[in-house]
Amino acid sequence: MKTYRIGVIGLGQRIAHVLGAMAEVGWRLELAAYVDPAPVGAPILAAAGIAMGEAFESPQALLAAGPYDLVMLGAPNHLHFEHLNLALGAGFPVFAEKPIVRTQSESLVLAHRLAAGGTPPLYIGLVMRSMPIVREVIARIDSGALGEVVSIDATEHLPPEHGGYLARNWRRRAEWGGSYLLDKVCHDFDIFGRIAKARPAKVASFGGRRVFTAERVGTAPRTYDNGEAAYALRDAGWMGANDSFQSDMDVTDHQTAMIEYENGVRLGFHANSHVALTERRWYVAGTEGTLIADLVRNRLMVRKALDRRKPERIDYGDRTEDAHNGADQAMARDLLASLRDGAPFPVTPFDSLEAGLTVMAIDEAMGSGEVLDCRPMWACYDSAMKV
Repeated sequence: MKTYRIGVIGLGQRIAHVLGAMAEVGWRLELAAYVDPAPVGAPILAAAGIAMGEAFESPQALLAAGPYDLVMLGAPNHLHFEHLNLALGAGFPVFAEKPIVRTQSESLVLAHRLAAGGTPPLYIGLVMRSMPIVREVIARIDSGALGEVVSIDATEHLPPEHGGYLARNWRRRAEWGGSYLLDKVCHDFDIFGRIAKARPAKVASFGGRRVFTAERVGTAPRTYDNGEAAYALRDAGWMGANDSFQSDMDVTDHQTAMIEYENGVRLGFHANSHVALTERRWYVAGTEGTLIADLVRNRLMVRKALDRRKPERIDYGDRTEDAHNGADQAMARDLLASLRDGAPFPVTPFDSLEAGLTVMAIDEAMGSGEVLDCRPMWACYDSAMKV
């Protein structure tokens, strides 16, 4: 079996977990080189038995030391655009963590470059596309089992420890991560667009910070009911803050969004980063049937509209504490199949760009407090794709 020579730009926690999943499912890999002045993913790699390889001072130096079978990009989101352009120019296959880029202007420039062709394969870590439950949701909808999709209700509710981590991690700042929804929930909006089979026509959104604020410093409990310290169990990583409630966080800790797609499908979405009952759920209602995908418990329930029997229930198992439920391993298999056999990867860079632009439009609508017409944004995107 081939040993894959890999270079990593940005050796953070997330990319280290992906490398660990790759090794777990049978990749023969050599982490030949990395660039990161403070590789917080190092302990994760050590636990997975993956040697770190040679440290380089810059992405340019690492790329010049190729060839690589795969260059993996795991730096904070504000560096994705720069690193993508460098890696694509070097000509090696690239895996980049989501979101693909952080701003509309970056999206348009990258779309134009990719549409022009001549770039190496680019794989984006929208990991939910590889989950068996998500594949089944898409297959059921594509088969017409629900009839025409009419409306979608969806949630992403994080436990306090996860929300507290986001309030201390670099994702707390828009200048580094974009927005809360862009970093955390672009997965979901990628799937919603795939389910609706259309782009958003209008969006509206409301959100803010009411949990992780300085005003709650004296009132928020700091221990769990068993006496264990709260909001500090995970390493905050690069540019980490010491306290979830007194950091310089400027993104939302809760947000709602509404979308009307071009074909009339409607969606309502609710996110909160501090809940006692964790949930990531998609409720898809069609003219002929309904499904509920519970992404935390990894269970799917489906029933026809006029069926009086018990709903069909599928339990996929493989539940994990991070709620990825085996998705990292599934994505690692998909990535290997693409590199080794030329199999199509479940998501394209253009899917990722459109999901990101959707979330950016939602955040723009939240900032203005008005319903946003997405047509001008899509016109700019389509124009950028012309070569």
